[in-house]
Amino acid sequence: MEAKKLDKATKKGISFFEKYLTIWVALGILAGIAIGHFAGSSIEFISELEIAEVNIPVAVLIWLMIYPMMLQVDFLSIKKIGKKPRGIVWTVIVNWLIKPFTMAFFAWIFFSKIYAAWIDPALAGEYIAGAIILGAAPCTAMVFVWSYLSDGDPNYTLVQVSVNDLIILVAFVPIVGLLLGITDVMVPYKTLLTSILVFVVIPLVAGVVTQRMILRRKGKKWFMQTFLPKLKPISIIALLTTLVFLFAFQGQNITNNPLIILLAAVPLIIQTYFIFFIAWYGGKMLKLNYQVCAPAAMIGASNFFELAVAVAIALFGLQSPAALVTVVGVLVEVPVMLSLVAFAKKRRF
Repeated sequence: MEAKKLDKATKKGISFFEKYLTIWVALGILAGIAIGHFAGSSIEFISELEIAEVNIPVAVLIWLMIYPMMLQVDFLSIKKIGKKPRGIVWTVIVNWLIKPFTMAFFAWIFFSKIYAAWIDPALAGEYIAGAIILGAAPCTAMVFVWSYLSDGDPNYTLVQVSVNDLIILVAFVPIVGLLLGITDVMVPYKTLLTSILVFVVIPLVAGVVTQRMILRRKGKKWFMQTFLPKLKPISIIALLTTLVFLFAFQGQNITNNPLIILLAAVPLIIQTYFIFFIAWYGGKMLKLNYQVCAPAAMIGASNFFELAVAVAIALFGLQSPAALVTVVGVLVEVPVMLSLVAFAKKRRF
């Protein structure tokens, strides 16, 4: 009996906000659509509050989402790469040389070919663009949850995430620009670079500075067990508020074409499973141990959706199909990733 109680007490799980993220996202979508339906054009002034084509209210909300995640990054851990380089190299290959291109391929097949009867060809390019932006932003925060649930090596996961954050600074813009160019979507590089500065560089620097100040004054235990947990609800609330804004402006598009969320979800789900299995079986072929291979596959499968939402809004606007696709990515990620955690643990090697 005592053994059962102990097992129950130590059983791993996701926090309340993260566990029901799909439900919160769905409620945010419904609330946004309702506001858009009843408020109509009276809320359009919000979309006009811009600087350098970046919407200010949404920028503040997205900054609140991303900043807590950047607080968890420890770039000093990168010095450990030389001890076990294969896992890092494989993570980089999957996230930057495979994933963006497979996402672009699946998006092109579905939005411009398979969905031709349901989606206006003039808008297909923007749906593809949203998927490309999502695929070029590898996960940097929720992967800690997936790694924890799948019994991955937390220290190595931290190194993998830290390396990805560094690469985002230099590779995100060129890859997105290249793939959008292939799809004939005009790339406003000034806005794209501004987005990286606002949504990656500034919160990253702020996160590193804040982290060092708190560690010096309060210590690592207080930082990890008290400070970070208090910020998680803020991040989720900011995400949900952003979704309400998005769907308030997307309401008419959705009511005119209610199947669009389901249509957008299909290629995103296929891509998630596809890239996971490439990373998983590729890692096994490279003889990575389970604790390194599982997080590597999870990073490849999941996305830095906060950055993707921010960039899609900055490039195409609150009411754009591109922004809608990135939000659908948020909607499907949690249940799909939980299924992959279960897969990994059953096939532990």
